[in-house]
Amino acid sequence: MGSGRKLRTIPCAVIAAALCAACAGAGRVPDVTHDGLERVSGSQADRAWVKPDVDFSQYTHVELLDCVVSFRRNWKASNPGVRSRDMERIKQWLADEFDLIFTSALEAGGFPVVSDPDDHVLLIRPAIIDLSVNAPDTNTSGRSKSFTTSAGSMTLVIELYDSVSSEILARAIDRVEARNVGGIRWTTSITNMDAARRILRRWADLLVAKLDEVEGRQGG
Repeated sequence: MGSGRKLRTIPCAVIAAALCAACAGAGRVPDVTHDGLERVSGSQADRAWVKPDVDFSQYTHVELLDCVVSFRRNWKASNPGVRSRDMERIKQWLADEFDLIFTSALEAGGFPVVSDPDDHVLLIRPAIIDLSVNAPDTNTSGRSKSFTTSAGSMTLVIELYDSVSSEILARAIDRVEARNVGGIRWTTSITNMDAARRILRRWADLLVAKLDEVEGRQGG
């Protein structure tokens, strides 16, 4: 099994703990990270860093690792009616949707998704952290209606690696709140899912556009 595959063994808690601090920290965003990435100014993501002088044009294919999903700390305490199995169901659904949406966007954008490391393969490791679902539908009988102005929020942490050497090449962090509809609405699992898909599509489109840009290709 290739060296890129070893990245799968990094625990979710390590990813979330290390990058949540960078994402939520109130202090100055570092110009250079601990692993040698330099801050990108004017990024469409909240925060982004890249390895200096990386030639991304060598990467024509991508390997997309499974998306790790974690809830915001103490979210369950604020939603006592939600069972642990409900949280696992939400996390699995979101991870599956991430894979479907990102794979479709990458391949439509001219970046075939493969399953093995190679010299021309860019490894993408995603994580969704700080997930907060407002008024989650837990499929219980006799549930009452819940009214909110937003379906919730989540933060994407995405890292790009050389699939052979496992050298980190770039990192981006972006927090998004589901679109405020300008008023109170009844929130269900359907509206939550639609909002999550819109966010995932936005992130996928941004990734493809950025890959086009760094490769000098015309997006499209």
